[in-house]
Parts: sequence; structure tokens; C-alpha cells
Amino acid sequence: MGGSRVSLKLRRDHRCGQLGLDKVGQTVCLAGWVNVVRDLGGLIFVELRDSTGKVQLAADPNKNKEVHDVFVNLKNEYVIAVSGVVTARPEGTSKDGAQTGAIELYPTVCEVLNTAKPLPFQLDQGEKVDEALRLKYRYLDLRRPEMSGNLIMRHRITQAVRRYLDTEGFIEVETPILCKATPEGARDFLVPSRLNPGSWYALPQSPQLFKQTLMISGVDRYYQVARCFRDEDLRADRQPEFTQIDMEFSFVDEEEVMRVTEGVLVDSFACAGIELKPPFRRLSYADAMGLYGSDKPDLRFDLAFKEFTSVAKACSFKVFKDTAESGGQVKGIVLPGLAESVSRKMLDTWGDYVKSVGGKGLAYMCFGKDGMRSSGLDKHLSPEEIEAIKKLAGAGVGDVILIVADKPKNVANVLGRFRLKLGEELGLIDETRHELLWVVDFPLFEYDEEEGRLMAVHHPFTSPRVEDMDKLESDAENVRARAYDIVYNGCEIGGGSIRIHNQEMQSRAFSAIGLTRETAQEKFGFLLEALESGAPPHGGIALGLDRMVMLLCGCKSIRDVIAFPKTQSGACPMTSAPSAASSEQLDELKVYNKLDKAAGAKGEKVAEKIS
Repeated sequence: MGGSRVSLKLRRDHRCGQLGLDKVGQTVCLAGWVNVVRDLGGLIFVELRDSTGKVQLAADPNKNKEVHDVFVNLKNEYVIAVSGVVTARPEGTSKDGAQTGAIELYPTVCEVLNTAKPLPFQLDQGEKVDEALRLKYRYLDLRRPEMSGNLIMRHRITQAVRRYLDTEGFIEVETPILCKATPEGARDFLVPSRLNPGSWYALPQSPQLFKQTLMISGVDRYYQVARCFRDEDLRADRQPEFTQIDMEFSFVDEEEVMRVTEGVLVDSFACAGIELKPPFRRLSYADAMGLYGSDKPDLRFDLAFKEFTSVAKACSFKVFKDTAESGGQVKGIVLPGLAESVSRKMLDTWGDYVKSVGGKGLAYMCFGKDGMRSSGLDKHLSPEEIEAIKKLAGAGVGDVILIVADKPKNVANVLGRFRLKLGEELGLIDETRHELLWVVDFPLFEYDEEEGRLMAVHHPFTSPRVEDMDKLESDAENVRARAYDIVYNGCEIGGGSIRIHNQEMQSRAFSAIGLTRETAQEKFGFLLEALESGAPPHGGIALGLDRMVMLLCGCKSIRDVIAFPKTQSGACPMTSAPSAASSEQLDELKVYNKLDKAAGAKGEKVAEKIS
């Protein structure tokens, strides 16, 4: 290219974002990508971009023809290096925003370090580009300021976590990636062992067993920015490989775990300019489900449920009465001040939504200035019963009461989802609020219809509440766990528990979920043995780093805060992973491909038929 220099004599000594009016008069050397070229028929302006920002370069043929000749041939995304004196922009031409908007550079030297072919998409149009294309050319997608900013935020949060935990006496310990498969969790990713034909490793779903073993080993406080793997169906906030901030403490109770976690979150959120003030609010699992129908309620708006079951039991309306007498619930949501504005069409649409999420229907009462309009409740309930419901709801003239009747679990699910829909649809969610909440006192077990047995709500190493230990054999479903989840704006960003630290209690917990002594020994033998070697009381928590960064960056998907994520189907468009293994590799591992074998057998049958 005419006029270009490729000797690499220029050595970058400043980054674009470091320049400002304080650098005027200094000779600097910059390097980066050509973001924009504007040829004004004489003067040529080039916007140079690196990871820290952008700087305007100018070439005047009357001042430096050699540099101008290079600029004439520049295209977007060429990689260049320039050297020149920083000057203030002429009055009236400064750009607001970044400090670099007040200065520019007339290079005396320009080197083209590399050219670039036309891109598959324009970087400034990245938000409008199909995600599959962005993932295929991820190295281009990550050049976009929005994406590089997400990676920088992730880095800052991770460093803030490390700094804080270091001051709290934690040490960082790495745990194995090649592990033993364990039950009671999501599906494992399996890795065949070449040195042990027929045997398989599992990639860790979490470092749970290892971090508990570290406590038994005398490591007082452990943490790890841990890679975890789960072979499960994917969605916007779930990836097959993800990262969690994993912590475990010896000789602690729930209060200490929560205190340290709140400190981690205060410093992490500060990276995004958000000030948190601990201690955070706490809510029992029972209250969270009873008031909001969710174990991760969004508290940026109200709409807590009101219960009318007591009125329903004694009323003459058969639907309400039968539900209440059979152990069900009659609950509702109050919409203040909407009685006059909510239309029949809107109420019907809400009723259809309730049915679409598993509800039997939606009853309503609108208390307008001119009287009540309802879904027919005025024909089935006496004025006294309506007044009683109104009183329990705390409703008055101008308010709307929306009611659902069903089994408690269904009421919680339906009203919980309906509450979120109402919050979004009616604009009730205050996007400027940052609501953090501890949900505590989870049930230790829950009945799984598919498995036909009790399953651990969190994991089978969670300690029961001391006052509930006697119920393990007689009333296991009502045993509460020493577990806690941390929720941010309706999203669970972490969870943990105080662990079982003696073998006898661990065996009782395994027995409650149907794990025989033999199965438990096979799967967790080393931990059970370690628990008999002087295990200290211990507990911990894991925070989802990807999800936390996603929320703090204002993204809708964790794929936007992971450098090289997978698609919804678990594929990597850039590298074409997963891909078929060669027959030589499979032979070494003593593994055969059933799909290839089935295809071969089918081919043999076709050949026989033809012959």
C-alpha cells in the first residue's frame, strides 16, 4: 500500500481513552482499529478505536502528504499505529461525553499493521444482528464497546470479590474438573478415561463435595471462582458451563455467611455504581410463597397477596366454599385506584392469561364510584361476605380485587406469575430500585412426582434446623433447612446452607430421600468417611457470577457477559463444537458410536434387500 510503513517502529505508549486536554502538546503513539473514515475531499478524519475509547485523527495533504496518502486507502477495521502531537480541537467542534472529544491528533507517522476484509456485519449495528451470526463471528462481536464493556465489568467484579475475600481471611483453592458422577443433581457431562477403559469422569456441577472436604482438611475459609458444568436444557440465564463464586467457612452459622456475602455484594455492585446498604431484608420461604407466590420475589413493586379463605369457607358460593373446605386457598391481588380505568376487555384478557398458566379462572370485583361490577360474585356472595373480602383486602372505592381459588401450590404458581405480568403491564416496577432479599427457612425436602419420592430442595448435604431434626423419620416434608438464597430484583443470584457435619445425621438425611447405605457409600463414600475424621461445623454459599454480571450490565442474556458462550442448543457456532470424534480417538477410548453402528446396520439390511 502506497505510503504505508510495516516496519513496526512505532510502539504504543498511550491508549486512546487516556488522552484529554491535559495531554495537549505531548507527542504520543497510539494503536488500534479504524472505526470510521470520513473523507471531506481534502481533510481526512479517521476515528481510531481501542478497548479504552476513541480518538479523532486528522490528515491534511498540505501538512503531511505521506500520512494523507495512507489515510486515503484506509478501510474500517484496518489495524494502524500513529504518532503525533495531541492538539485541542478548534472552538465549537468538541464532542460532549468522553474526554477524548476535546482533542485530536494530526499524525506525523502512520503504519498500517494489518488490513481487514469486509465484515459480515457492521459493528455499530450489532444489536440488530441475529445472535447466531454474532456468535459465529464472536471475535468481531467482542470488539463492540457494549460487549467489551461487559467483559471489563465482569473483570472488575471478579477482582472486587477477590480483594474483599482476601481481607476476610479466605484463601483461593482450585478443585478438580475431572470428578466422579454423583446423583441428586442435574445431568452430568461425562468424559471417558483412556487409561481406565470403561470408566468415566464427570465434569463438576459444583465443587460441593470438595469444598466440604477442604473444611475437614482444616482450611478455615475457602473460595474459588469456579467453573461448573450441567447438561440441562438451556435458556437466556442458563449455560452448560458457567461460573460461580464459591465460598465455604468453618465454625460459622447463617449470620456470618450472610454478613460476608453482603460484603461481597456491596463491593461487587459498587463496580456498577450501585450503593447497597446492608443488612438486607429477610423473608421466610413460607412467607415468600404465601405473599408473592415465588421463592425469588421481585420487591420493586408491591401487590402482595391477600387471603380470603376464611370467608370462602362460610360463604354460599360453591366454587369458593368447596375449594376452602378441601384444603385449598382463595387468594387475591388488589389493584389500587384502577376500578374506573380497567376495562372488561382487559379483565377478560387477564382471565385468559390465568387459565394459560394453569389457573381455573379469575374472579374480580371493581369498586367504582357508582357501585361494584364483578365477574358475577355479586350474585353468589352476600353483601356481608363482599364487605368481609373487601376488609381483608384493605380495599376501598376505586380499587380492584382479582381472585383465584385452587390448591395452595397452584394458587401460589398462578398468582405469582400473574403478579409479575401485572407489574410489567401496568408499569409498576421501579427500574431505579435495587432490592436485595434473603429467603430463608426453605423446606429440606420436597416430593417429586416423577421420582415418586422425596428429593433434597437444595442438595442432600444441607443441615436441617435443630428444632426439626426429630421429624426426619416421621414428618420429613415439614423439616426446614438451614438454607438461604439471595435474590436481586426477582432473580436468584446465589444460594447456600449450613452443612451436615457428622456421619450419623448425613445417613439420616440420605435415608429420608431413599438413598440406601450402599448407594450412598458408592457415590459419596470419601465424604462420609471424612465426616468421621473430626469434621468441623461448616457452611457456605455460591453466587452466580454470570447472572450477577448480566443483571448489573442490564443485559437480557448471560450469553452477553460470557466471552465465548453456547447457543440454546449447546453449540458454539464459532468453533463448530460439539463435533464428531474420529474413529481413531474412539478406538483409543474403547468407545463406539451407537449412531454409526445403527447406520451401518441399516446399510447392511439395505444391501441385502438390493442383492
